[in-house]
Amino acid sequence: MSDQELPSPQGDKPPRRRPAIRRLRRAAAVLALVLLLPVLTAGVALRLEYAGDPDAAGRTRGRDAVWLGHAWVDGRRDTADLTALLRKVRGTGIRDLYVHTGPLEHDGSLDAALYPRSSWLIREAHRALPGVRVQAWLGDIVSHEGSPGLRTDDPATRSRIRDSAAQVLDAGFDGVHFDLEPMHSGDQGFLALLGATHEMTAARGVPLSVATHQIDPLPSAHSAFDKYWSQRYFGEVARLVDQVAVMAYDSWMPLESLFGGSVAHQTALALEVVPAGVDLLIGLPAYHTHTAGHHPSTETVTAAVRGARLGLSRQAHDRERFGLALYVDFAATEKDWAAYRTSWGEV
Repeated sequence: MSDQELPSPQGDKPPRRRPAIRRLRRAAAVLALVLLLPVLTAGVALRLEYAGDPDAAGRTRGRDAVWLGHAWVDGRRDTADLTALLRKVRGTGIRDLYVHTGPLEHDGSLDAALYPRSSWLIREAHRALPGVRVQAWLGDIVSHEGSPGLRTDDPATRSRIRDSAAQVLDAGFDGVHFDLEPMHSGDQGFLALLGATHEMTAARGVPLSVATHQIDPLPSAHSAFDKYWSQRYFGEVARLVDQVAVMAYDSWMPLESLFGGSVAHQTALALEVVPAGVDLLIGLPAYHTHTAGHHPSTETVTAAVRGARLGLSRQAHDRERFGLALYVDFAATEKDWAAYRTSWGEV
């Protein structure tokens, strides 16, 4: 008799699965459901955030901004470049130009040789766009657990950063824009730095601005990811400056609607804690580099503008101290500029 002809030990019935295997598979199915449900729930919630009519938010309040690359102050940009930039900015609500003037040294100092053409840019920008503010964008990597970078827990480093801020103001800049990351939620050294620097900028009558991390989209997300701050810490930072610009991009979202929903959610969370006397700006992803957290086809200026307007319309539609900020000039396309202008920025 061949193997195929041999009867089953249990006759014609299929062999019974062992109870342990059945329990294991059932447990695996339950675990998968438990892990998947929050993701699905969050996805549905973000999609709902992106629904609705943003018209109640109105249009630009004249408090928008754009981040500009270092080439504007080191000599690589010329008059023709500035004419092209001014053509894009003129007639919009852009008031602040965040011009990359650093980076800071890890000890907090700033080499003045990094921005030899700053006077030209400031002079020509003021001439062509009366009322525009040219802020010095100062950034660096923050040290954590001994890694290279700025140490915000070191008083001497904080003092040198404050001195660097005074240095760019002496050079003619209209304000200081800090972008120090990754900054852990709850970092007390950063709060001390902002407090000391704001005392100096306020005495000079110029704004202190800061690029901020996103607010926890889920409870305690900041405990697992450096890109988030608790809402409470975000509010503490906002109370120590004149302007906050939320880096609302690099969201890891797989769909444009989910990205727009996340921007709407971030906008609403920020509006809850940013004081009425502080400018709140939402960053727009006008760059097209593919990374793990940023997909250009998903994170669009169009979706970000709509999301920000939806968040504003629901939370504080009549708030005047609100704006949008394009990141970044050297990567922004005509389509990006058009999306900003037609949906929000055109005066």
